[in-house]
Amino acid sequence: MSDVQDWNRKIIEEFHANEGRVGGQFEGAPVLLLHTTGARTSQERVNPMMFLDLDGHRYVFASKAGADTNPDWYHNLVAHPDVTVEVGTDTYAAQALPVSGEDRDRIYKEQARRYPGFAEYQQNTERLIPVVELLPKG
Repeated sequence: MSDVQDWNRKIIEEFHANEGRVGGQFEGAPVLLLHTTGARTSQERVNPMMFLDLDGHRYVFASKAGADTNPDWYHNLVAHPDVTVEVGTDTYAAQALPVSGEDRDRIYKEQARRYPGFAEYQQNTERLIPVVELLPKG
């Protein structure tokens, strides 16, 4: 198991044990678990990540801490946009919709205002960090 997989597993276990609350670098931050389908493997993948609720919509950010490539989960949801979201003790099906243009910029700017690390992530990479809306189904 890679270091990232091991780190994710520990966060996921803590999330489930504490009704969606986690500590460490996520202490006090809004965190969800995003279930995607592997683009190549079709296997379920689960990734913990921060989210932003803004104007009645929920967004996640493919920041990968400012790395020069998008995270695997982003490639997975582009290939298979039907996802499952866990927030707190709630679980729901959603469609993942990448956001572009002015909307993307406005949403990312708000996330960076609330959590300045996201501004640093964008500064550390040449790529435009994707913003994804998680639109509940049904």
